[in-house]
Amino acid sequence: MMTHEELLQAIPQALATVDVPGWGEKFSGKVREGYRRGDQLLLITTDRVSAFDRALGLIPYKGQVLNQLSAWWFRQTADIIPNHLLDVPDPNVMLTAVAEPLPVEVIVRGYITGVTKTSLWTLYAHGERRPYGIPLPDGLQKNDPLPEPLITPTTKAEQGQHDQRLTHEQARALLPEYWDEVARAAVALFRRGQAVAKKAGLILVDTKYEFGLVHGRVTLIDELHTPDSSRYWIANTYRPGAEPQNFDKEFLRKWFAERGCRGDGRPPQMPADFIAQVAARYIAAYEKLTGETFMPGTQPVPSRIKRNLAE
Repeated sequence: MMTHEELLQAIPQALATVDVPGWGEKFSGKVREGYRRGDQLLLITTDRVSAFDRALGLIPYKGQVLNQLSAWWFRQTADIIPNHLLDVPDPNVMLTAVAEPLPVEVIVRGYITGVTKTSLWTLYAHGERRPYGIPLPDGLQKNDPLPEPLITPTTKAEQGQHDQRLTHEQARALLPEYWDEVARAAVALFRRGQAVAKKAGLILVDTKYEFGLVHGRVTLIDELHTPDSSRYWIANTYRPGAEPQNFDKEFLRKWFAERGCRGDGRPPQMPADFIAQVAARYIAAYEKLTGETFMPGTQPVPSRIKRNLAE
């Protein structure tokens, strides 16, 4: 295993090229770039904007928040299911065990919401009372809490394709040996996330979990309960029949969507004040959920972002 010093020295090369001595196959994800070294996988946060993959490096500290917050959550939930975290030698770096991803992603929802044609609320509003094969009662309104956390599995899409929603029967067929364990862990993780969010003055609305196999054992992988993998509402803005304020990437998504950018082409230029506001939201999510002060490494947080944090 590389020492911390060797690891940090290799990062600039690894981000620029995969032709680093001792490194092999390259992996990519929406939020991190990974490089295999022996039996380990180094994941390096690349500061992407989920659903806007071409928007790289636009929000300062976002990548570090995703990295550090995931690591914090992994430590808080290790009693529920093993995870792939090995070490966080630097705010920008997470060292993980190599995992074989399972072909099903698990989305757990605590509220009936959404605007896309495949969202839970849209399906329900069009009369579907068994979305994903699970019965729901009549009379639910948009943004209502669900009677119980609802698992809505999807395929793990290959690059350039979209996830396809699955019924539980289809998910079980894809994961005959592992589905029961995955489903149990997903609900337990979500309940833990709900409890932490509530203490932080937030509502965990829904989130995505990815699982893999490490030495044949089901393991939690990728990021966990971050502002990019989960939807959070600000709790004191939640009222029946009203639209709660988003605390996460949905705030950023809305800004892009209002300007006609939905992930295709270059995003519109963001004003400096808006960038500072978004950065402050990501940092505040970390600090509210963990109860810790965000430590960005050697880069000081600019006063403009600090002002937004104070508001």
